[in-house]
Amino acid sequence: MAADTSQSVAKAAGEDAGKNSGAARGPRRATANGNPRPGRGRGLGRALATHWYAWAMVAPVVLVLGVIIGWPLVRGVYLSLTDANERNVSRTIGVRHIEATYEFVGLDNYTAVLGDPVFWQRLVWTVLWTVACVSITFVLGLALATMLNRQFRGRAAYRMALILPWAVPGFVSVFAWRFLFNRDNGILNKVLDGGGISAVPWLDDPTWAKFSVIAVNVWLGIPFMMVALLGGLQSIPGELYEAAEMDGARPWQRFRHITLPGLRAVSMTVILLSTIWTFNMFPVIFLLTRGGPGDSTEILVTQAFREAFIASPRDFAGSATWGVLILALLMIFALVYRRSLRKQGEVW
Repeated sequence: MAADTSQSVAKAAGEDAGKNSGAARGPRRATANGNPRPGRGRGLGRALATHWYAWAMVAPVVLVLGVIIGWPLVRGVYLSLTDANERNVSRTIGVRHIEATYEFVGLDNYTAVLGDPVFWQRLVWTVLWTVACVSITFVLGLALATMLNRQFRGRAAYRMALILPWAVPGFVSVFAWRFLFNRDNGILNKVLDGGGISAVPWLDDPTWAKFSVIAVNVWLGIPFMMVALLGGLQSIPGELYEAAEMDGARPWQRFRHITLPGLRAVSMTVILLSTIWTFNMFPVIFLLTRGGPGDSTEILVTQAFREAFIASPRDFAGSATWGVLILALLMIFALVYRRSLRKQGEVW
């Protein structure tokens, strides 16, 4: 009797579920047959009414970013389409105000810059500088992160020491390295002289100057890379290494088949960020060598700065053109990078 009662209850529950399921599927079938989804036009208004607090919190940030980033960007794009320089922009001399007389020239500035061999020289060195810095930083950061992920005495002290370059302001670090690289009184040449090696023109020779700026930028970038990769290493389950070790996998095999795949998501992100930062790394180049000796270490951003603030007359339109081209190159790189990640199955 109890069995018959339970079967009757189960049957009734199944019938009710079928009715509810059919009722739930009814509106979807109607929508699939072409009827408009109810309330679709009021989606934005409903979202604003529901999440008004979140929108209110985000609005000041959006406004500040629009003023700090959006307006200069729009202004720069506009100036790149003119012939503005310090002689024809609006300015005030004493009590006299002189109106701007620059004119719209279309894409002439882009044609001039792209047709100038200087642009391609700066671009080649900027790409080489970026690839070298990011590659060396990633390899050293991964090596240090792997070592610091192990248990040993004094690990916390080593972590603090390796993060120190990140904590020091960039311009302070660059000035310290400039003192170290000094040809006559620098510590590095003093050490070499003590070993019977002649002084190295770290900042006076084009080749050595390029090695110097790369070394300083790598030194500044290692802490970020190390911390990010160390976090990625600590997120990999330890059971994977234990299972691989029980199966007889060697350290290199465990690193290749467990560590590298486990770090893929973190690696892709830090490589992208490091590439963008290095491509636009103005302080290291300008404060260490000022683009010299000659113009051997000038990259795109330092050339744009030189056009706007050092050249005479200052070419605001030309500097804006260089800036827009830099932005376009980074956007193209980001799009290609994103597409390559999607082909590899990564979501970004």
